[in-house]
Amino acid sequence: MNLPSSLKRYTSEQLSAREAQRQAEFIAWGPIVFQASRLMLKFGILEMLRDSEKGLTTAEVAERSGLSLYACKCLLEASLSIGTVLINPDTDRYSISKTGWFLLNDPATKVNIDFNHDVNYLGMFNLEEALMEGRPVGLKHLGDWPTLYEGLSSFPPQAKESWLNFDHFYSDSSFPEALKIVFAEHFVRSLYDVGGNTGKWALQCVAYDEEVEVTILDLPQQIKMMQENIAGKPGADRIKGYAINLLDKEAGFPKREGGLDAIWMSQFLDCFSEEEIVSILTRAKEAMTDETRIFIMETFWDRQRFEPAAFCLTMTSLYFTAMANGNSKMYHSDDMRRLIRQAGLEIESIYDGLGQGHSIMVCKTT
Repeated sequence: MNLPSSLKRYTSEQLSAREAQRQAEFIAWGPIVFQASRLMLKFGILEMLRDSEKGLTTAEVAERSGLSLYACKCLLEASLSIGTVLINPDTDRYSISKTGWFLLNDPATKVNIDFNHDVNYLGMFNLEEALMEGRPVGLKHLGDWPTLYEGLSSFPPQAKESWLNFDHFYSDSSFPEALKIVFAEHFVRSLYDVGGNTGKWALQCVAYDEEVEVTILDLPQQIKMMQENIAGKPGADRIKGYAINLLDKEAGFPKREGGLDAIWMSQFLDCFSEEEIVSILTRAKEAMTDETRIFIMETFWDRQRFEPAAFCLTMTSLYFTAMANGNSKMYHSDDMRRLIRQAGLEIESIYDGLGQGHSIMVCKTT
């Protein structure tokens, strides 16, 4: 396995024995670390500490937060051990640490905390069963559906909001660069947006190019949600929906008279197993001509510039296991290359470093 320099730490021991022991305990207490830190954010305590020049005593935190002195002592002392706050031993005043600052201010961290609390937390108790059975056993904590995607439109409101914020945060930051790759370097007047979700990418496309027509291929319930979302917005008349269950191996892509210019798959193939990916790409190929290009935009964990991004992605794989479908993951780029070849396609070019660590693989027929 070839790894970039940012991930070389994965190939050799980085910690002393004492540091490794502490890391092991940090893992053992991980669920409590998460909840205590989340509440330090929710109750505004980290924000108070950030905005205080001299720091705050426990009593001052209690007074400003409205929590009991007991509650503040428990949270502040735990946060010392977690590493999100510091204490001045001479004044007993707490201040925010660098880690606490990132927890409070980093947009990705905020999105990830809400996603893990509102969508994943209870379901991760069933991760063991999900790994053994190959199905999203933890999804039962949100509703009774075979996969997350069939239930997304009916999610409890907070879980739905946090899921969409997570999904859009990582994709939306890549859209400006992705639009240039799709439209500036290729002639595109017709585009299939596969797994188009709420239609955010389709709206970006019709705003970027006033001649392009977009067809979103997705589950019927997702098509309905998309139509509600784009209604009345500029260019919505050039966006159509095509209801399809892409897990159905007999469900073919619609054939377009006059040929198709582009097929867009953003944060889509990671929602499927390897066998399913080959099936989807094979069916996509049947709708292509020699001029059609497939644009696969994914966050490959091995192509990240910084290690924390790879960490987030490998953890996200376990969300797919326990909550989404039980059999997909965030892929290594070599695995995706292999699956593309199996589907009878070849990679024409790869673009890295888009937005929050996305890559685009541009594929054509062999």
